[in-house]
Amino acid sequence: MATPESEPLTSRRALREHFTVPPEVRESLPKRSVVDVVVHETADPEVIVAEFAYEFTLPDDSMAKVPCVFVMRVRDGRIIESRDCIDPIRTYTARGDLDRLIASLRKGVSSPRALRGGLPKRRPETRKALLTCNDRTC
Repeated sequence: MATPESEPLTSRRALREHFTVPPEVRESLPKRSVVDVVVHETADPEVIVAEFAYEFTLPDDSMAKVPCVFVMRVRDGRIIESRDCIDPIRTYTARGDLDRLIASLRKGVSSPRALRGGLPKRRPETRKALLTCNDRTC
């Protein structure tokens, strides 16, 4: 669901870099909190499904909610795998960044056919990763 498409984060280092926000950028982002948390257990004792929402406080003091679903595999008290599904349109809107999202999507349109609903082809490594995940029933 990553929009614009991004590479998966596959190491602790990559996660740390992804979530490290420079102070000057952090100050410009709307404040957010996690609300409406519901955790669902699954038949696999290592896997849970977490539903929640990020609630953003916008500059005009209004609120925006962004629904999320995370599917996590936890082993020995550590998250070893996570699939995070977050509504990208509501996220970019809440952050006041919708124009950036639209611009990035326009860059990805390579032909008039794509505008009429044709889907871009996935890179082979992305397809392989998806098949691997499906084989493991993530």
